[in-house]
Amino acid sequence: MITADVEVAEKNFTFLLETKARKNLLYGSAGSAKSWAIAQFLLFEKFIQYPYSGIRILIIRKTGPALKDSCWQLMLDLIELYEIPDVKVNKSDLSLTWCRNKMIFKSLDDPNKIKSFERPNYIWIEEAIELTVQEYRQICLRLRGGNPIGVNQLFASFNPNDENSFLKDVVDNPPDDTAVCHSTYKDNPFNEPEYVAEIEGLQVQDWTYWLIYGLGIWATPTGIIYSNWDIVKDANWPTGFDEIIYGLDFGFTNPSALIEISIREMDLYIKELIYEKHLTTPMLISEMSKYPQVQNGLIYADSAQPATIEEIANDGRYAIQPADKGPNSVIEGIRAVMAYKLHIHEESVNLQKEIRGYKWRAGKNGDVLDKEMPVKFNDHLCDSLRMGVFTHGGANTPISLSWLK
Repeated sequence: MITADVEVAEKNFTFLLETKARKNLLYGSAGSAKSWAIAQFLLFEKFIQYPYSGIRILIIRKTGPALKDSCWQLMLDLIELYEIPDVKVNKSDLSLTWCRNKMIFKSLDDPNKIKSFERPNYIWIEEAIELTVQEYRQICLRLRGGNPIGVNQLFASFNPNDENSFLKDVVDNPPDDTAVCHSTYKDNPFNEPEYVAEIEGLQVQDWTYWLIYGLGIWATPTGIIYSNWDIVKDANWPTGFDEIIYGLDFGFTNPSALIEISIREMDLYIKELIYEKHLTTPMLISEMSKYPQVQNGLIYADSAQPATIEEIANDGRYAIQPADKGPNSVIEGIRAVMAYKLHIHEESVNLQKEIRGYKWRAGKNGDVLDKEMPVKFNDHLCDSLRMGVFTHGGANTPISLSWLK
């Protein structure tokens, strides 16, 4: 059993301990500890507890950058948090080894990556909503081979944010070999009060988001703001920009978010540099120092925290100034960003997630309530982008207003 000093979110973790089903779906709201519970379960109850069993654990996400930023980093954080000794970490092939056990992390960028890992005993698919039904079925077929410590099992975690997903029917009518666990933020006692307040605030901001991220109920977002973007691989990232600027949104319970905005005519090439919670100002400055190029550009920062801006300026390395934040700055900033074609770096996975869900507030019937105010939820990098482009001069960009109709 798991060591006594490891704290767990009871609902999800108990489900994982008790289920004997071959396929297991854990879905629900934001902050319900689905991923955290699966990571703890696989690490402590399988990987560490039976060191000489020779079990093989495969952890999957749709893209490589998202995989590294989520599951891989979460597992490394748990190993560090609980001071687990002697786990061999191979960063080049994203694998962990403990005695005879192997845990390997693969993305679906190249299907051959999955085929190269033979006979896993346990599979975890993070954000399974991103997969097609064909990809899901192919992964299920990989679950084979002898298991000396029990039965082979698959675990899938996701938010129910696409009613057209094949997973909805599986959840609503689970086959005999499938078990389902639904959870919400109320099942996670470790959520910070500020984060709970942010989730519960969705009740008055946007009904669809309250269903998905508050109640963990199937719904499909409407009124998405940005459609003028694509993802660019690192190998295709251009050089020789007209200007490079930076946007910075401060946070603590929420992430501090620093974004690099490279301008080339009417194209913006965008990279997230920092997206991290619980950063004090000295810690934020330390993180910024990892990106020397930031010292060569102007940073437009959230004007709501002038003391933080002053402290960064006093460091002496950064040209930082408050972003324009007037009564119409949000809608004007969105207008300014919409004037450009947006190109997002493939490794900017948090920005990709935010921009896919950045939407106008909508009511219970899905009608847009306010086409001048986006939902304030998971929008920190989008705020950094908007503030940077608008303050740098985007408010004067002549564009059509047809998108407002």
